[in-house]
Amino acid sequence: MSGPGLKHVDSHAAIHEAALNEARELNRLVAKLARAKRFDKAIEVAYIIVEHWETRTLQHAAAEEEGLYKDLLDENPNLKDEITALIRDHNMMRFLVKKIRQILETEGFTEEILELFYTLVHVDHFHNLQEEKLLPDH
Repeated sequence: MSGPGLKHVDSHAAIHEAALNEARELNRLVAKLARAKRFDKAIEVAYIIVEHWETRTLQHAAAEEEGLYKDLLDENPNLKDEITALIRDHNMMRFLVKKIRQILETEGFTEEILELFYTLVHVDHFHNLQEEKLLPDH
């Protein structure tokens, strides 16, 4: 069973938008540090961004999978393909975050990390739009 906020499009969208806005702002900061060649600070911020995705978006994703998606499928089994696609989005984000962490630990800050951070924002934005269409009060 999911919490009441996850089933209402307005509150759910607000959760999504807050996390995405934070990620975008962190991306701007790490890009600015990279342009200034302040790679010591960029790596610190990159780890903060990884933590942001792990504790905000990916924990939210786990809660959706454990509650919201099961509830939506119970209410409408025809949503199976849409739910499967949403879970795949979550798995893609998990993969990207894990890849970023591995690069940080083995190579330090690289241009690829910045590209992956931007990719995460785009994947999550598309995912959120698709997900919000499935919520009952949409």
